[in-house]
Amino acid sequence: MNRFTLAVVAATVSTSSAFAGGLDRSGQRIGFMFEEGNYAELSFGYAKPSVDGNDVAAFGGQASGNAADNFIVPGVSVKADLNENVSFGFVIDEPYGSDISYPAAGSVALGGTKAIVDSYAITALGRYKFGNGFSLLGGVRYQEISADVTLRGAAYGALGAGAGYNGAFASDGAWGYVAGVAYERPEIALRVALTYNSQIDHELDTVETSALAPGGQVRSKTDIRSPESLNLEFQTGVAKDTLVFGSIRYAKYDETIVSPTFFDAAVDPAIQNTSLTTIENSTDFEIGVGRRITDRFSASLTLGYATKGDDDLVSPLSPVNGSKSIAIGASYLVTDQVKLSGGIRYTALGDARPETGTPDTARANFTDNSVIGVGFRVGYSF
Repeated sequence: MNRFTLAVVAATVSTSSAFAGGLDRSGQRIGFMFEEGNYAELSFGYAKPSVDGNDVAAFGGQASGNAADNFIVPGVSVKADLNENVSFGFVIDEPYGSDISYPAAGSVALGGTKAIVDSYAITALGRYKFGNGFSLLGGVRYQEISADVTLRGAAYGALGAGAGYNGAFASDGAWGYVAGVAYERPEIALRVALTYNSQIDHELDTVETSALAPGGQVRSKTDIRSPESLNLEFQTGVAKDTLVFGSIRYAKYDETIVSPTFFDAAVDPAIQNTSLTTIENSTDFEIGVGRRITDRFSASLTLGYATKGDDDLVSPLSPVNGSKSIAIGASYLVTDQVKLSGGIRYTALGDARPETGTPDTARANFTDNSVIGVGFRVGYSF
């Protein structure tokens, strides 16, 4: 039953993090470390968002057009057993990302505003099984992150409507760590795993360009902290050939401040560490059921929920406030070594009001938005 359970869970993972809380993309999952024997997998997710709204009446109520570009989420994982108690593995993924781009000919308030965030991480993990169902996991993570932010439109006052602003943040690499504990009872397909991912501090070379900047350009370094997070993942058999599974992810984004030198001074010299974007702490929930249809074919259904912020005022660079999702997945054992999994997910995004200024002032209304995501995974046991 264990191989069946893991195959069903894998069917929906590749689409699970499209527009999850904050900047989350991969969800930093480590389920591959619990596969039987030596194992490798390649995953690919594709998301097609539809995120649009209208300016508030003060800006004429102009439609924004789709403010979110399509994106992909690739991943590679490998795990090997050293002996019956010790295993090692590594995963390459994209932990964080953003592809926000308001059409220049759309919103008067925000047209031309963009926020592109790219990242990748390589995580090396070790696991030790004590023989009584408990095991410890730990490892190190190397992460690189870069960004490019453009502010345009009347919502940003002189900085956006006249002078324009662009902040280019060059890629920087830094180290963090992972630690976790798990408990398993294979006879009932029970597994509970709790994983902590440390914060990672980056120092990005920054070039800010604006007609208001001294000489038109300011060069500096910007400190950025990616969030620490907790992942709780669980699964258990509830009947013959039937599995219930789920996860809870908490990410602490309130210390993810992006405050480049010129922007910080230009917005309000009296306030330090003015951030280009404000991201609230997020909690994402998933619950699902999997069913083995034949010895080789399994299917699953998953429901997801991402918490909303304290109010519906959000950064224009992340015009979403919570979400609800439903996904279907399937998995097929081609041979005893090769496993194919796939899934499709529909995510309804929470209504939000992009804001700027001090105090926060709504500049647009975003309602009835959604994301369609598909995922595919190939697993190989060797």
